[in-house]
Amino acid sequence: MLALSINPTSQEIKELDIDMKANTVYTFFNSILIDEIQTLTNHLIFTDANALSESKPACFLGEQLFLGEALIIGQNGLEEADAYIPQAELQDLLNYDVPKFYQAALSLLSKSDINLYRNFEVTQGTEKLPLNLEWVLYTFNIADERTKEYFLTELTKVLDINASVEEYIKKMAQLAINAAG
Repeated sequence: MLALSINPTSQEIKELDIDMKANTVYTFFNSILIDEIQTLTNHLIFTDANALSESKPACFLGEQLFLGEALIIGQNGLEEADAYIPQAELQDLLNYDVPKFYQAALSLLSKSDINLYRNFEVTQGTEKLPLNLEWVLYTFNIADERTKEYFLTELTKVLDINASVEEYIKKMAQLAINAAG
């Protein structure tokens, strides 16, 4: 099966011919903790769920943040298929320029065991919204400098006293939702 790998360190995309078995993705990352992202239409993107705690480099695929290497395969309904996005198109979607806020936040968050994509719920009125750390980082990155500084200062305090980083992130998500109205 044709797969594509993205290496944010070398900024290279490689074509791989893989034999997709039950453990192929786990073997690629040498890890049993894998995140599965569906940003690309009819493709699956796999990343190492340990990449944050291991301080692996970040990049963006469109506006989707990912850390460390990524493995992309095609998806036809529920079945795995050859990746068919042209490498040039994929390259155009990649951005290796990670804003300073992201860099600082990811550096601090690497000291925790929080997952970038694991959903949690916040409420907006009577509606429950599933959000994740990646959304919180995106939202605070577009905020003003004072708000970004507040986020990082408070995160540092949470880490210093060994409080729950996940609870802090939920609190920040709720504040962002409340501010949005």
